[in-house]
Amino acid sequence: MKAEIHPSNYRLVAFKDMSNGDLFLCKSTANTKDTIEVEGVEYPLIKMEISSTSHPFYTGKVKLVDTAGRVDKFMSKYKKFSKK
Repeated sequence: MKAEIHPSNYRLVAFKDMSNGDLFLCKSTANTKDTIEVEGVEYPLIKMEISSTSHPFYTGKVKLVDTAGRVDKFMSKYKKFSKK
Protein backbone atom coordinates (compact mmCIF):
# COMPACT_ATOMS: atom_id res chain seq x y z
CA MET A 1 0.00 0.00 0.00
CA LYS A 2 1.07 3.54 -0.61
CA ALA A 3 2.05 5.52 2.48
CA GLU A 4 0.00 8.51 3.65
CA ILE A 5 -3.00 8.03 1.33
CA HIS A 6 -5.63 7.74 4.09
CA PRO A 7 -7.02 10.85 5.78
CA SER A 8 -5.62 11.59 9.22
CA ASN A 9 -9.05 11.23 10.88
CA TYR A 10 -9.78 7.70 9.53
CA ARG A 11 -10.70 5.89 12.76
CA LEU A 12 -13.26 3.64 14.43
CA VAL A 13 -16.56 5.44 14.93
CA ALA A 14 -19.68 4.27 16.82
CA PHE A 15 -22.90 4.54 14.80
CA LYS A 16 -26.09 4.53 16.89
CA ASP A 17 -29.57 3.96 15.49
CA MET A 18 -31.72 6.33 17.56
CA SER A 19 -34.99 4.54 16.69
CA ASN A 20 -34.04 1.23 18.32
CA GLY A 21 -30.77 1.92 20.18
CA ASP A 22 -28.67 -0.48 18.09
CA LEU A 23 -24.95 0.38 18.06
CA PHE A 24 -22.16 -0.76 15.74
CA LEU A 25 -18.53 0.20 15.15
CA CYS A 26 -17.11 0.97 11.73
CA LYS A 27 -14.19 2.98 10.36
CA SER A 28 -15.10 6.42 9.09
CA THR A 29 -13.83 9.94 8.51
CA ALA A 30 -17.12 11.57 9.54
CA ASN A 31 -16.77 14.54 11.87
CA THR A 32 -18.70 14.60 15.14
CA LYS A 33 -18.59 16.31 18.52
CA ASP A 34 -20.39 13.53 20.40
CA THR A 35 -18.61 10.57 22.01
CA ILE A 36 -19.73 7.31 23.59
CA GLU A 37 -17.99 4.71 25.72
CA VAL A 38 -18.21 1.12 24.44
CA GLU A 39 -16.59 -1.65 26.48
CA GLY A 40 -14.34 0.84 28.27
CA VAL A 41 -13.12 2.59 25.10
CA GLU A 42 -14.35 6.03 24.04
CA TYR A 43 -15.37 6.44 20.38
CA PRO A 44 -16.77 9.35 18.33
CA LEU A 45 -20.56 8.95 17.99
CA ILE A 46 -22.67 9.35 14.85
CA LYS A 47 -26.44 9.39 15.52
CA MET A 48 -28.64 7.94 12.77
CA GLU A 49 -32.41 8.04 12.40
CA ILE A 50 -32.61 4.68 10.63
CA SER A 51 -30.29 1.78 9.85
CA SER A 52 -30.56 -1.74 8.47
CA THR A 53 -31.73 -2.96 11.90
CA SER A 54 -34.77 -0.67 11.89
CA HIS A 55 -35.55 -0.11 8.18
CA PRO A 56 -38.82 -1.81 7.15
CA PHE A 57 -37.25 -3.35 4.03
CA TYR A 58 -34.62 -5.21 6.05
CA THR A 59 -36.82 -6.11 9.02
CA GLY A 60 -39.64 -7.56 6.89
CA LYS A 61 -42.27 -5.17 8.23
CA VAL A 62 -43.04 -3.63 4.84
CA LYS A 63 -46.48 -2.10 4.52
CA LEU A 64 -48.46 -3.41 1.56
CA VAL A 65 -50.63 -0.91 -0.28
CA ASP A 66 -54.06 -2.02 -1.47
CA THR A 67 -53.96 -0.63 -5.00
CA ALA A 68 -57.18 -2.35 -6.08
CA GLY A 69 -59.07 -0.67 -3.25
CA ARG A 70 -57.64 2.69 -4.23
CA VAL A 71 -58.73 2.29 -7.84
CA ASP A 72 -62.26 1.35 -6.77
CA LYS A 73 -62.39 4.33 -4.43
CA PHE A 74 -61.23 6.66 -7.22
CA MET A 75 -63.76 5.26 -9.72
CA SER A 76 -66.67 5.62 -7.30
CA LYS A 77 -65.63 9.16 -6.36
CA TYR A 78 -65.41 10.41 -9.96
CA LYS A 79 -68.20 8.29 -11.43
CA LYS A 80 -70.48 11.30 -11.82
CA PHE A 81 -68.02 12.97 -14.23
CA SER A 82 -67.82 10.06 -16.68
CA LYS A 83 -69.06 10.50 -20.24
CA LYS A 84 -71.79 8.04 -21.23
